[in-house]
Amino acid sequence: MLRHLALVLLCTLGLAACGEKQDPAASATPPLTKFTIVLDYFPNADHAGIYAAQASGAFEKAGLDVDIKVPGDPAEPLKLIAAGRADVAISYEPELFLARDKGVDVVGIAALAQKPLTSIVSLGSANIKRPSDLDGKTVGTSGIPYQSAYLKTILEEAGVDPARVKEVNVGFNLVPSLLSKKVDATLGAFWNYEGVQLARAKKDPSIIRMEQVGVPTYDELVLVAKQTELGRRGKLFRRFIQAVQQGTEAVRADPETGIAPLLAANKDLDRGLQLAAVKATLPVFFPEDPERPFGWQDPEEW
Repeated sequence: MLRHLALVLLCTLGLAACGEKQDPAASATPPLTKFTIVLDYFPNADHAGIYAAQASGAFEKAGLDVDIKVPGDPAEPLKLIAAGRADVAISYEPELFLARDKGVDVVGIAALAQKPLTSIVSLGSANIKRPSDLDGKTVGTSGIPYQSAYLKTILEEAGVDPARVKEVNVGFNLVPSLLSKKVDATLGAFWNYEGVQLARAKKDPSIIRMEQVGVPTYDELVLVAKQTELGRRGKLFRRFIQAVQQGTEAVRADPETGIAPLLAANKDLDRGLQLAAVKATLPVFFPEDPERPFGWQDPEEW
C-alpha cells in the first residue's frame, strides 16, 4: 500500500517514476536555486552521470546550483532527507521501503540503477559458492538495515541459523575488510563495482547476486526526496532529473570522456577501475524497454 501511494504521488506530479517528460522551464535560464544531493556512498562510477551533468552545465541550465555531498556513513542519506538537510539523496529501494514502513517522510522520485547490484561477495579462497557456505562465517555489511534483513532472510532460506553467522558493520570498507580477512564475505558490495575491483586485482571474487538467491528484482539506486516537498517543488525535482539524464546519456555516448568529471572531482579514484565499472553498469542505468523513460520505476516489480 505504501509503495502504491508513492507511485500515485509521482504520477500526479509527472515525475520520472511514471514517465519523465521534458519540463519547458528547463529550456529557459531561471535564477540558480541552491540544491543539495547526498550520494549513497563514496563517489564512484555509479555517480558518473551526476558529475557529468554538473561539469557540462546541465544543472546550471536547469536553474540549479548543485552541491554534491558525500555521506559520513552509508546509513546517513535518508536521515538527512528526513531532517530537511538535503534536497535529494541516493538510496536503495529496499531501504526506502523500510523507511516508509516506519513512517519516515521520504519517497522515491526516479531510479538510477534499474536492477539489483547488491551481492554476496567473497574471495575465491573462502570457497563460498552458495548462501549455505556462510554457515559459521563472518559477513560484513555497510550498516544499512535492509542488508541485515536480506542476510537474515537469505540464511534462513538456505537452512542456516542466522545466529551461526556473525554480521559486522564495516561501513565503506567492504573490499578492505575482505582483503584483510576481517570478514569472510560481504553483503552490500556491488557486482558492478567491488566485484569489478576485485576481479581487476586478480582476487578471484565469488559473486552471488540477489536474483540468484530468490530476491525479486528491484531498483538498486533511487533518487529520494521528502514526500511533503513534492507538491511545492515538483518542477524543481523534475529539472534535476532531466539534467541527470543528460549527464548519464553523455556517459553512455562516450564512457572514456564521460567519466572525466568524476575523476576530476575525486583525484583518488583509479581511472581504470571507474571506466571498467561504468561500462559494466551502463545497461543498468536505463530501462530495458527503450519506450520507458530515464528514471522509470516499475510498479509491477513492487
